[in-house]
Amino acid sequence: MATIDQQFVEYIVKTLVNNPDKVAVERKIDEKGVLLSLTVDPEDVGRVIGKRGVTAQAIRVLLRALGTKQDARYNLKIVNTDEDGVSKAEKAEVVEDATEEVETEEPEEETSELAEKTRAELADLDDLDI
Repeated sequence: MATIDQQFVEYIVKTLVNNPDKVAVERKIDEKGVLLSLTVDPEDVGRVIGKRGVTAQAIRVLLRALGTKQDARYNLKIVNTDEDGVSKAEKAEVVEDATEEVETEEPEEETSELAEKTRAELADLDDLDI
């Protein structure tokens, strides 16, 4: 039986994707809180992550709001699968926190500055009480 948090994420994601039958949410509890692993059809991963991770971040914000109501800390991991349905985590490629490695032709110096700025902004977001 799915818990309220799993049902919540499933409901949101199923409205976004083209293949709602292939949406699955696994729930694990660890020392950091509740980890929800979301698996969708490979063609729907982009829809769930959104441009620059905005959609995934919005889902996480809603999940944090649910967590404050239930006194729990939630984390959402989007697991990318290939056409075989085999998770790329098993192939050592996991899409975590909606980040993707993108090849750019920028100098390393600018990329590291951007990475530092992004990390600082994400740290500020984690400090917010939502």
